[in-house]
Amino acid sequence: MTIHAFTSFSYSYLNRARVLATTLRRQHPDWVLWAVLTDRAPEGFAIDWDREEFDRVLTAEELLGETAGQWLFGHDVIEACTGVKAAAMQWIMQSDTCTKLFYFDPDIAILNPVTEIADLLDSHSIVLTPHQIDPEPRARRGAIMDNEMASLRHGAFNLGFLAVRNDQEGKRFVDWWADRLQDWCHDRQDMGVFVDQKWCDLVPCFFDRVKILRDPGCNVASWNISQRRLSFDDQGMARVNGQPLRFFHFTKLGAVGDAMTQRYAGDNIEVYELWLWYRNQIEKATSPEIPNRYWYYDSFDNGVPVPKQARVLYRERSDLRAAFPDPWKAEGGYFEWLCRETDFMAGMAGISGKPA
Repeated sequence: MTIHAFTSFSYSYLNRARVLATTLRRQHPDWVLWAVLTDRAPEGFAIDWDREEFDRVLTAEELLGETAGQWLFGHDVIEACTGVKAAAMQWIMQSDTCTKLFYFDPDIAILNPVTEIADLLDSHSIVLTPHQIDPEPRARRGAIMDNEMASLRHGAFNLGFLAVRNDQEGKRFVDWWADRLQDWCHDRQDMGVFVDQKWCDLVPCFFDRVKILRDPGCNVASWNISQRRLSFDDQGMARVNGQPLRFFHFTKLGAVGDAMTQRYAGDNIEVYELWLWYRNQIEKATSPEIPNRYWYYDSFDNGVPVPKQARVLYRERSDLRAAFPDPWKAEGGYFEWLCRETDFMAGMAGISGKPA
């Protein structure tokens, strides 16, 4: 029997997914790695999956079937890539060889074996990692606001990682989560929902054999680095608070990530060295043919970007879904209706975002 692992991404995150796959393969060469792709390749770019580290590829169209077009239209790229995670778990867990299943966000790198986490699934059905495992001191009001209050808004557990045993309780959790993500994988903090993540605050309430993993070496990121000291031992092994650094979550590569790292890593030089290593790996893994921030489902078929308001309106009104079963169609379709009937699309009729 085999351990399977997957990540979910669009082509703009292919470089990150490649680094994840390479680092995971280095630590666990016998695992089966899946790429879950909620995207279509940009024009001029072709990928040879046989040359990638992934063993298998799943697309959103395969997972969602004939409902894919309408469902994808109702979600932005973050909602879509997180919203297919549970459906992917259902699919992968149908494999006779899959006894344990791991999920990692594409912007994670595996730096030491995670065998001990896999072993937890011998006695548990679900493993989750909290955003924080140590409280911030009362005097650090900024850290409380950035980290602890953010967990109250976005969820106690970071769903950049999840491990599930392929047993009755694991399947019961995945089926429940898939139901919720099918209908409610939205960034609606006004309703208490933050994509796939906030739902899992309920997991310890609803399910048995749940392990809350408070290992400082797991899911290290800007939101907890203030309480975790990174170092390298004499053998060059990365450690956090003396424990092996199992995986680091390189969230928000760029100015935002830099600002949060500088704010909370302080003088922990090893954190900056690790980020430099990651940037170099990303650069090597980047395909220049993929446009920055590319997502195939970002625009109507005339090239005009789909506003978030248009997505929300479409998913909330069954009459619009019935009237416009192909929402991507511009001419004579939902696009023209929006131009006539809404303020946010006023004046857009006849405009094409396609290059000349």
